[in-house]
Amino acid sequence: MAHLISLSIDASKITKSRMKDGKYINITINIDDKEDKYGNNVSAWENQTKEERESKAKRNYVGNGKVLYTSGEVHKPGSAPAPSQASSDEIPF
Repeated sequence: MAHLISLSIDASKITKSRMKDGKYINITINIDDKEDKYGNNVSAWENQTKEERESKAKRNYVGNGKVLYTSGEVHKPGSAPAPSQASSDEIPF
């Protein structure tokens, strides 16, 4: 399945100490079913450690955007989509 997302990152919001080799930052992206008042339905924040997630630490949001195109449902990499139901005139073997 193909998806096209436009995302804006505010580099000034990135925590420099979380950067790897001064160049890379791991972020988490959420695609929501509802749009905000600006038409955005995608948000991005810096990855949190397990401890931060468990303690419900505040996320450091670094960007937002919107889904521009999707050809269907989102599937995890390596997972096969659910098989489609066979029509009643097809033999199931």
